[in-house]
Amino acid sequence: MSVRSGYHHGDLRNALSRAAADLAREGGPGAVTVRAAARAVGVTPTAAYRHFAGHEELLDAAKEQAMARMAAVMDAELARSPDQGDPVRRGLRHLAAVGLGYLNFAVAEPGLFRTCFVGGMPAGSTVHPVWTSEPFVRAIAVLDELAEAGYLPAERRPMAELAIWSSVHGLAMLLNEGPMRHAGPEIQRQAIERTFEVIAVGLGGSPLTGELRADLLEMIRRSGLSAPDPGPSAG
Repeated sequence: MSVRSGYHHGDLRNALSRAAADLAREGGPGAVTVRAAARAVGVTPTAAYRHFAGHEELLDAAKEQAMARMAAVMDAELARSPDQGDPVRRGLRHLAAVGLGYLNFAVAEPGLFRTCFVGGMPAGSTVHPVWTSEPFVRAIAVLDELAEAGYLPAERRPMAELAIWSSVHGLAMLLNEGPMRHAGPEIQRQAIERTFEVIAVGLGGSPLTGELRADLLEMIRRSGLSAPDPGPSAG
C-alpha cells in the first residue's frame, strides 16, 4: 500500500495533512501516525514533527480533511436538488440532500467517516467541534431554511439539528457496522426512506402531502445509495 504524496517546498504541513487523511481513509483513525504520514510523504519523522507536535495534532488535521470531504459530498447532493419555487419543497429537498450526502459519505468512506468523530469535548469548552464543522453548518442552514419557510415551528427549532443528526448517524452506523449491513438492497432502501420520512414529519408536525412525500422518495431513490458489500459471511 502506498499513499505517497509529493509536496512543494514550504507545503510540507499540507502534504502531511493529506497523507494523514489518506491513511485514515484506508485504515481509520487508528492508522494515522506521524511516522506513517512522514513515510508516505517521503520525509523523516523529525521533519514531520516540525509541523505537528504529536499524534493528536496530526489526527486533528486528518479529521479536518475528512469533514471537508464529507461537506463536499453534501454539496454535490445539494447541487443535484431541483430549485423548486415553493420554499417548503425546496427546504425538504435540501434536508434530504444533506442527509443523503452524510449517508453516502459514511458508506463510501467508512475510514474517513470514523475519523470525523474521534476526540472528545475540549477542556473548558461548551461546544463540541463537530457542531461547528462544515457538515453540521449545512444541516443548521437547512433547518433555518425550513423554519423561515414556516414548516418547522419555532418551538421545535432548538436542537432540531441534534435530532436529525442522531437519526441519520444511527442509520449510518447500522449500514456500516450493524445488522443493516447484511440486509438486502430493498430492505436498506426502505429503512432509508422511512427514516427520512419520520424526520421530515417530525420536524413539521403533520403528515407529508403526497407531493412532498413523492419528492423525498424520489431523491432517495435517485441517489443510488447502498451499503458496502459485507463480503462472505463467517462460518
